Amino acid sequence: MSAAEFEDLLYDVDDGVAIITINRPDKLNAFRAQTCTELVEAFTEAWADRSVGAVILTGAGDRAFCTGGDVSVRDDSGYTGKPSRHDVGLDIEDVHSIIRDIPKPVIAAVNGYAIGGGHVLHVICDLTIAADTARFGQVGPKVGSVDPGFGTAYLARIVGEKKAREIWYLCEQYDAEECRQLGLVNKVVPAADLMGAARAWAQRIVTMSPTAIKLAKQSFNTDTESIRAMGAFGISAVAMFYGTDEAMEGQRAFMEKRTPDFRQFRR
Repeated sequence: MSAAEFEDLLYDVDDGVAIITINRPDKLNAFRAQTCTELVEAFTEAWADRSVGAVILTGAGDRAFCTGGDVSVRDDSGYTGKPSRHDVGLDIEDVHSIIRDIPKPVIAAVNGYAIGGGHVLHVICDLTIAADTARFGQVGPKVGSVDPGFGTAYLARIVGEKKAREIWYLCEQYDAEECRQLGLVNKVVPAADLMGAARAWAQRIVTMSPTAIKLAKQSFNTDTESIRAMGAFGISAVAMFYGTDEAMEGQRAFMEKRTPDFRQFRR
């Protein structure tokens, strides 16, 4: 698949910087199976392009960076649509892996909501620059889902166990400045300046020694590499969880815009 054939993404290379934009603003840039496949293709293209020294990941529009998996295409067997190698029905594990493995820094330019699986995406990126209007948080336990591995254990490495558990157990939202203070965000800028700030950092990185940057990224990753296996195991468990009445109650409640009744499943 070439960049010109992407359905769910925009892909551009400018002055040594690849810009990958999730282009589903009507869905708050939530990802489906097709989106994940295209994200892997886009990062692969940026990896292979020797003119590229850094990548910016962002979302289309001004409302959302990414709001995670598109619950409207999830059923008791997982996410439907394009065939996937993974049990949950979309190749989100591959997206996480390639963001970590590409030997070029990935900057998340968070322009709005970074919620659920979208929050995990920005956490995995090397750097995060956020608009002052951005909002961050988890939602999985509210809709009968969870993002184990990088979504939990790696998050705890960044903000500490207590805060990570708060983020997951309470499913609250946090503003950009609070996330900067937690170490989840590197820099907060006015919304109008977001892409300019992300490009400035990316172009500064492009001037650096590519081998030194590659080795630095790989050495940073080494300490947390065991989380990849934890995530693979966790996703297998989540795939089985999606087939339960409990998980489907979360999905139905979300679609029906009501509060889920999970009390019936407490044993």
